[in-house]
Amino acid sequence: MAVPVWSVDPRTGKRREQVAAEATAADVDAAVRAAHAVRGELADRTARITLLRAAAEELEAARGEIVAAADAETALGEVRLNGELGRTTYQLLAFADEVADGAYLDVVIDHADASLTPPRPDLRRYKIPLGVVAVYAASNFPLAFSVPGGDTASALAAGCPVVVKAHPDHPATSELCAAALRRAAVRAGLSEDVVRVVHGFEAGVELVKHPLVAAAGFTGSIRGGRALFDAAAARPVPIPFHGELGSLNPVVVTEAAAKERAEEIGGGLAGSMTLGSGQFCTKPGLVLAPEGEAGDRLLKALAGSVAGAARGPLLDTRMREAFLAGVRARAELEDVTAPVAAAEGEEQSVGAGFLTVPAERLVGSERHALLLEECFGPVTVVARYRDAGEISAVLAKLPGNLTATLHIAQEEAGQEGGAAARLLGELTALAGRVLVNGWPTGVAVAPAQHHGGPYPATTSTSTSVGATAVERWLRPVAYQDTPPALLPEELRDDNPLGLPRRVDGRREG
Repeated sequence: MAVPVWSVDPRTGKRREQVAAEATAADVDAAVRAAHAVRGELADRTARITLLRAAAEELEAARGEIVAAADAETALGEVRLNGELGRTTYQLLAFADEVADGAYLDVVIDHADASLTPPRPDLRRYKIPLGVVAVYAASNFPLAFSVPGGDTASALAAGCPVVVKAHPDHPATSELCAAALRRAAVRAGLSEDVVRVVHGFEAGVELVKHPLVAAAGFTGSIRGGRALFDAAAARPVPIPFHGELGSLNPVVVTEAAAKERAEEIGGGLAGSMTLGSGQFCTKPGLVLAPEGEAGDRLLKALAGSVAGAARGPLLDTRMREAFLAGVRARAELEDVTAPVAAAEGEEQSVGAGFLTVPAERLVGSERHALLLEECFGPVTVVARYRDAGEISAVLAKLPGNLTATLHIAQEEAGQEGGAAARLLGELTALAGRVLVNGWPTGVAVAPAQHHGGPYPATTSTSTSVGATAVERWLRPVAYQDTPPALLPEELRDDNPLGLPRRVDGRREG
């Protein structure tokens, strides 16, 4: 008997509607085989460009329906979700431009050279798509990191069909977005099977094991992501698994910065850690702030802003229970205080809070290592340090992160080789994106962006945001001494596609 998939209202915990049925192993097999069968259709760059641009248009045309469904399933609010939809369509258009440019193919031609010792053969290299990509949708971004999100957009841009495992927190939104992508495929003259969607926990397990799946992208928890990562590596033919698993996103506030603008930093921290009810993967979860009067002022400003933050529901009941249990476990540790206690609110809501602890506790106590783990929701830990040595000792205990942030005073900004530069170096070793005098929530979609980091932030060195995200779904291949008539168009001397390339060491285009 088919297991129903229900859309649930996180504000009440009640079922809204039955959306689909959980996919069986046979269903997953059919979806993957259908996607694999049409991968040749995506070889046409012009068709891919049309698909990506049409997808943006179809999503925009269905904006009202999609945002309403997403809000009903996530309680993230229509303002936030309208912004996320705009980001999602922008990603699709940006990848269309990337495909049109062609630089992502990384075309390199080295002509034969008999004058070298030993002689060099004719070599021509570019990148080709891997094949069917499995995408695991995220709970906290029902659009930008789910069915129509960056993993899907970049995989399609690379020429890879996609099978998405929808997240159970927003199945109705997933189906609406999938329908928009399928309409776009038809408009581009492609089969609807270039994008397929499956539902259910077991479907996700079957998907990563399927022999025709060539790579996977995941955004979610350390536990779930690591299980899939291990499964991808244990296959008879292992596949790349690009997983975003978890991040503490440390912040260091120098004493000079606290003295200069304690209130500003405290208010900014409150806004960042409570944004989206603390459900951003880049939420600052650990803040190193100085002891003393300047640090006290920072905490007072933080407390005022956090106490005034609106209560709201988390994405689902399970996450709410995990958040409340996690906060309790941390608050019970020795020398941990809660100037503003994160609390259970009416119905399904929670209130934001923060904890403080002497920084030395994070270094000398194994029990306090819990404070160095992500707690998903509106809470952060402020560790009060006495000197620079304690900062370095705490940072040395941290795992990899998506982001790391440094707040410095104006006078420190111009001190080349000073304490601020040293701290920046320590933070760089921990994260994929390092910020100065800003806040990490919000990831700009730009060519220079990197959204990734050392494990457990991600399982690879790649980014899931920005133009270079397409590289995850490609592999290089070189042709040696191949007759011109047999070469792919991308590698021919007359460059019929007008691609940027490097020929005999010189850039062209």
